[in-house]
Parts: sequence; C-alpha cells; structure tokens
Amino acid sequence: MNLNILVLPGDGIGLEVTREAVRVLRVVAEKWNHQLTLRAGLLGGIAIHKTGGPFPAETEKMSREADAVLMGAVGLPEFDNAPPETRPERGLLGIRKSMGVYANLRPVRSYKALLDSSPLKNHLVDGVDMVIVRELTGGLYYGTPRGIFDEGDAGPEIHAVNTMAYSWSEIERVTRMAFELARKRRKKVTSVDKSNVLEVSQLWRRVVTKIAPDYPDIELDHLLVDNCAMQLVLNPKRFDVVVMENMFGDILSDEGAVLAGSIGMLPSASIGARKASGVWTGLYEPVHGSAPDIAGQNKANPFGAIGSVAAMLEYSFGLTEEAAAVNRAMETVLNTGRVTADLRPTGTPATTEQAGKAVCQAI
Repeated sequence: MNLNILVLPGDGIGLEVTREAVRVLRVVAEKWNHQLTLRAGLLGGIAIHKTGGPFPAETEKMSREADAVLMGAVGLPEFDNAPPETRPERGLLGIRKSMGVYANLRPVRSYKALLDSSPLKNHLVDGVDMVIVRELTGGLYYGTPRGIFDEGDAGPEIHAVNTMAYSWSEIERVTRMAFELARKRRKKVTSVDKSNVLEVSQLWRRVVTKIAPDYPDIELDHLLVDNCAMQLVLNPKRFDVVVMENMFGDILSDEGAVLAGSIGMLPSASIGARKASGVWTGLYEPVHGSAPDIAGQNKANPFGAIGSVAAMLEYSFGLTEEAAAVNRAMETVLNTGRVTADLRPTGTPATTEQAGKAVCQAI
C-alpha cells in the first residue's frame, strides 16, 4: 500500500515528537512492505514567520492531496497577545475546517507500568480504557458572531461575544460515529452535555436520544458536563465511549491525561468523510501543546505522536495489524522503564530520540 502522508511538525516540541513518529512510520513501512510518501508543510507559528499566516494556501493544497496528515503542535509565546485571527492556533482551526474532520477521537488508556505516574490512586486508574469523541467543527470555536467589540475608550463599554451553535446534522454524525466505535468495544456510550442550562445542550440530548434506538445493542447514558468531570476522577472505569461537543471535549480530554500518567501519552485522530480512494480523511496529532519551555532539549515525550501514527494506520489505512504492533511496542518500552522525564522514571530519563528508537526496535 502507498501511504501518502503530509507531515506538519509545527512549533516547539512538535518538531521533536514528529521526528520520532516519522521514524516509526518508516520502520512500519519497511517491515510490512508499504511505500511511504512523505511531504512536509508549514502550520502555526513557523508558518506565520515564513509566509505571514498560520495556515498557508500551499499547506491547504497539500492537505487535500494527502491520504492523511500527521501534525506535531502549534503555538509560540511571542503570539500570546496577538489578536485571535493572527495566532498560530488559528492555523489548527483552519486545517480542521478545510479538511472537514468533524470527530476527534482521543483514546485514554492506563498502562500497568505508569500507574504510579498518575496522581490518582492505583485502584482507580488500573483498567481505564475509554475513547473520548469530541465534535470538532461546531460550537464556540466556530460560531458567529464572535469578537471583542470596542464601543469607546471606557472599559465598561467594551464587550466580547462567542456563539455556541449546533445543527441537528452536526450532532447526528458525530453521535453515530460514537455508537459505531462502541460496537467494536464494550458497547456503551456516555453522552455529555449541559442540558439543564443550555438550549444547545437540550438539542444535543434530544438528537442523541433519537438516534439511540438505531443501536439497540449499545447501552446509553447521559451525564451533565460538571458531573462527568467529577466522575472522570472518582470512577473513570465506568466509561467506554464518551461523546460531547467541542469545548467540553477539549477540556475533559485533557483531564483524562492524568489517568494515562502524562498528557504526553495521549494521541488523537480527527476523522472526516471517506475519500474517493476509500480511505478516511484524517488529521492525527498528540493532544499536548508545543511546550516551548522544553523545546529543543530532547526531553519531550514522543508517545502521543507515535500513538497518533498507530491511529492513522488503523483509521485512514485500515492497517490494524501494523497499528496493533505500534501500540504493543510502546507498551513494551514502557515496561522497561526507559521513559521520558514526564513519566517520572526511577532511573535516568530517556531522551525523546531514545524513546522513539526504542519503539522502533520493539516493532
């Protein structure tokens, strides 16, 4: 199979973790006799520096031509006070919208070797295995009107607006993806909303409830978002597939990072429609940010990026054997204890490069 992949390292540690993810891709391609075609592009802060914008037209063109996109991270401190439309993160929102990826899948799994890395007690974390399905193209991040409106020099006259908006079809498509995922797992879906306060969430619950009878083999329950945040800490093993709107998913999936031991462990897959070639449109990236405080120091955890490669192999190419091999290799390395500093190893921490090479050797 030809694996035609666009690589967007982005900013900060994105360059380092993506390098190791590509290293793993090359090993997989060689072992299973796949042809690997890689192209590199610009996104985020580096794109602003080189082209004047966070999502250049050339990057958009290449993303449409690729079978899948592997991304590192975006964000640089120098843009922290820039207007929202000129910040590196606007590039990430732009490519998601352009590619039409509407469901962000964030697996959260505990590893035996990392139980002590979580701040929660071992018995709470041991056995956690869930997928958070986050709607990706609607809600507050895209709704209009939005902006900061200056109506005079006096502070009290300035106001800001963001709009949360969803249509029935947007909710339905991400809900159906969650139910389909649950059929391949433990057959349970938890839908998260704030229907006691928000009309948008009332529509969300109505759509999910309407669709549920189409999947009689799947158990469905509903949780308010604040209760879900609490249950992720008190009883995380109750969850299998958890589906929610954009902002709730952004927040709660980061909370899930404590269950895995480090946010550096979490991969993600952003999935859209099938292409004419038969592959799923997919954008794959670790959940973590650009971490500029450790960029260039060869100490970032590459497992989130490598796990994103495993997700890519499975969802965009249907290569389940190869994906499983990558996941097994990561677990093998974790069991050796030669891990990066964020996972609090007992001995000398591994570097980003050492961790990546160890996964390749285990494959």
